[in-house]
Amino acid sequence: MPKKASETWIATGRRKSSVARVRFTKGKGAIVVNRRPLEEYFGRDTSKMVLKQPLELVGLGGQYDIDVNVDGGGLSGQAGAIRHGIARVLEKIDTELRPQLKKAGMLTRDSREVERKKCGQPGARKNFQFSKR
Repeated sequence: MPKKASETWIATGRRKSSVARVRFTKGKGAIVVNRRPLEEYFGRDTSKMVLKQPLELVGLGGQYDIDVNVDGGGLSGQAGAIRHGIARVLEKIDTELRPQLKKAGMLTRDSREVERKKCGQPGARKNFQFSKR
């Protein structure tokens, strides 16, 4: 039960410290990230593959133009945030896709964050070598 062709669907995806605002409109399948084409923004093939996963899973690859505004974190986190946002938009477009997306784990926000560095230590978990004398 998709909505009218002129409508726009918007959702937010998050991963690590990245936030992606994803906007879908009816179109030919163009993906634009921060006003740049997908191939220009992401250099790695794995990042491109990650964010296209929900589209390939439900088979809606070339039906919508996707405009993404992503901020924060690195390229890997941004790709994960975009994937989360795309999955959430697809769920809004057609609620019958929810079980398929949920089973693949694309609607769940990956909550793993970087652990903070502790004072008196060189890192979050690493300690200086202990010597009794």
